Amino acid sequence: MLLSGFEATRPRYELSQARSLDWLVAAHAEAEAARAGLNHAEKAAFATRIARVLQRCACTPEHIARRGHSVRDVELGGWDGNEIYDLRRDAHGAGTAARSRLYSEVVDAYFVETYAAVTPPDDLVHVTCTGYSSPSGAQQLVARRGWPTRVTHAYHMGCYAALPAVRIAQGLAATGSRRVDIVHTELCSLHLDPSDHRVEQLVVQSLFADGLIRYSLAPDGGHGLRVIALHEQLVPDSAGAMRWIAGDHGMQMTLARDVPERIAGVLRAFVIELYERARIPLSRLKDSVFAVHPGGPRIIDGVQRTLELSDAQVAESRAVLRDHGNMSSATLPHVWQRLDRQLAPGTLVASLAFGPGLTVCGGLFEKR
Repeated sequence: MLLSGFEATRPRYELSQARSLDWLVAAHAEAEAARAGLNHAEKAAFATRIARVLQRCACTPEHIARRGHSVRDVELGGWDGNEIYDLRRDAHGAGTAARSRLYSEVVDAYFVETYAAVTPPDDLVHVTCTGYSSPSGAQQLVARRGWPTRVTHAYHMGCYAALPAVRIAQGLAATGSRRVDIVHTELCSLHLDPSDHRVEQLVVQSLFADGLIRYSLAPDGGHGLRVIALHEQLVPDSAGAMRWIAGDHGMQMTLARDVPERIAGVLRAFVIELYERARIPLSRLKDSVFAVHPGGPRIIDGVQRTLELSDAQVAESRAVLRDHGNMSSATLPHVWQRLDRQLAPGTLVASLAFGPGLTVCGGLFEKR
């Protein structure tokens, strides 16, 4: 089976990383002023403090050039008329109900747009961890068009979800489907809480962005990435290292500083197992291209160092991080899209992603 037909859609709003970090500083200062009743001088001093923390720990413009957002508030840059981040009224921003309504509006419109001139698939797998509504945008599309398409939801797995989605699509194809579409709708910009000034939250808020992408799993015959093998495992004793839970003001993420080290501890054995499952000699690793989920620069650095990869082997992962930021589950398909367009036939692609659990996911593909 081949992965092909990648079609990414840029979010409606886009900011340079420098502007995005400036907005974060202003948002945290505005939230603290609302919470603690700061005067103008105190608010300015607090903004300076947040800016210094971001300079030390945030993902800088060197690694992320720009990020896409679906929330108009970030583009406005102020606080009057904001839909989610009306921080003078509520230091946390709007509650989860308001954020969920906006998620539904954006995603419903996206499904209409991305399938405006597309024939119906036999199956459609909708992937997200950043918003939920029922019926989903995928279901509403199918019902509106009167399609016979079956809809399956692959929700709340986080950044590694593209690989389980491919596994789900393989299962649907085994039941007779000729084409299974996979659609990712990640709206990470809905889930900031500017009243939470912890360093780990500033790191997260400097990294994540919105991502929308559609692609298909279909029988061999055209061009694309042939799926050879998939593998997944949990890292022992790591359940508390990364969490993604529903909160009163959007989703809340916790992220331990040692996540890259925990992943590195199991990665070599994991990759050996992946190549063995594919019956591919491990000697082929040196000429494989790696599609690594760019959870951040340290994740890519850790994978490269642990597996002794060249800069060229992880170049497209770094490029996607630079051009988009971390789009949760939508990120890895953006890397696949670039590799599908660039690679020579016969090139092996080893794909790796990580998320809550800690979960390590892998796939081995071949460019056709």
